[in-house]
This record gives sequence, structure tokens and C-alpha cells, in this order.
Amino acid sequence: MSVVSLLGVKVLDNPAKFADSYHFEITFECLEQLQKDLEWKLTYVGSATSSEHDQELDSLLVGPIPVGVNKFLFEADPPDLRRIPTSEILGVTVILLTCSYDGREFVRVGYYVNNEYDSEELNAEPPAKPDIDRVRRNVLAEKPRVTRFAIKWDTEDSAPAEFPPEQPEADTVEDDGVNYGAEEVELEEGLKAELAAAEENKEGEDEEMAGADDTAGAKEKAEDEDSDAGSEDLEAESSGSEDEDAEEEEGEGEGDEDMDMGDGEHAAEASGGKQQPVHQQQQQQAQVMVH
Repeated sequence: MSVVSLLGVKVLDNPAKFADSYHFEITFECLEQLQKDLEWKLTYVGSATSSEHDQELDSLLVGPIPVGVNKFLFEADPPDLRRIPTSEILGVTVILLTCSYDGREFVRVGYYVNNEYDSEELNAEPPAKPDIDRVRRNVLAEKPRVTRFAIKWDTEDSAPAEFPPEQPEADTVEDDGVNYGAEEVELEEGLKAELAAAEENKEGEDEEMAGADDTAGAKEKAEDEDSDAGSEDLEAESSGSEDEDAEEEEGEGEGDEDMDMGDGEHAAEASGGKQQPVHQQQQQQAQVMVH
């Protein structure tokens, strides 16, 4: 837990000229009586590509610090143009407001700063050599970037843990090397068992399908035999019907003959009750034809 907490920072006289001083109103809270002073610093980042151009604009020691809420004004000088590359004067850069206790930084506030000319004509066509008197800075105070760090204050109890806390119960825990890979082996065995069961189920399904195919084949074979037997019966019936038709035709022929014979008999009886032989009748017909 931090003994000093930053409550707020106000950027005063903003926007301002590039050569004007920086003014901040800082409010913080102290929870315990401190033995040493707080050191506040303001750093100007002269280049985004190298830290060689960073400038410490000012520093201030505040103390002794009473317990409770405290407020003070912090003033810092503008940056030295000689330490800033000419190409880096205009544009966006960063300032850093930091606070340390006994050489240990515990809070940092960063602000973006936009440096530009005070007229649109100069911004559209800036001179080769920057005109510092016409350059104005605007600190984006609404969007600060605050970073806090845990440090040691006056007592050892306040020091942050540099190493993980001791865990005596960890020595009683069984070594991981003993059971190393046990879970993997168990999972592998379970997977093998599932695969074997799946294979057995598949074989059972194949056997059932084969039995179903045999049953279907036997059924089809029986149906084919029944159809063959039915066709034989139909052939037998058709042959029988043909025989019956032949017999009926013969019977009908005999009937006709009987009827003809019957007619001949009646004619013979009508002629005198005697039947002449056939050859005699033919001779008579021949004789008649000759005449």
C-alpha cells in the first residue's frame, strides 16, 4: 500500500507561449509521518527517437510532509531550445511529472504537448528557422497518463515482495515427477477402450447386416422357388386345358358326326326303313350323273 497518494494535478496558464514557465497545482494525501522529503520533477521529452534530448526542467523537494491532504504549486522553467533538434521543436511531444521518495519513483504523470504557430499561415508554410516567439504550446491536460509503482517507504513491512512468498506446504506435496504423464496415460487408455468398444459395436452391426442379408437371400430364394412352382403349375394347367380343349373339339367332332349319322339314319328310315351301303349310294349317284 502506498503511503502517499496523488489526488489531482491542475495545469495552470494553459495554453501558453513556448518560452513561458510551466505551472502545476498538485494535491496529494499522506497516510503516515514520513522521515524524508518528496522529490518532484518535470521532464521535457525533446525527441521521440532518442532519450538523449530529454531535459529535466526543474525539481522540487517538499517536506516535512504532514499527515493528511496537502497542496502546493510547482513551477518549472521552459525547455532549452539548444538541446532540442530543430525538426523536433514543432509538433507533438511529451512532458513527465514524477514524484520520488528516497530516490525511488512511485508515481508518474505524462501529458501530450502540442507545439504550433499562432497563425494558420505559419502553420501552412513554417519558416526554415522556427520563430519561437510565435510558437504556442498546448498541454492536453484532460488526458493524462498516470503510472504508479510499489516502493519501500520507511519500514521494511512496506517494502514490496521481491520474491514469491515462502510456501512450506509445497514441500509436503508429492513430486510432480512421480506422476508425470499419469493423466496422459490414463486418457490414452480410456481412448483405446472407447475405440475398442466402437470396433466391437461396428463388428456386431456388420454381423447383423450379414444375417439380414442371408435372411433376405433365403427369402428371395424361397420366393423364386414358389414363383417357379407356380409357373410349373400354370404350365401344367395350360397343358391340361389344351388337352381338355382337344378332347372337347374331338367330342364336338364326334357329335357332328353323330348328328350327320343321325340324319342319314332318319333319311334311310324315311325312304323305306332300309339303309343302303355307302358304295351302293355312290354308284347310284354316279349313274345319275352319267345320265
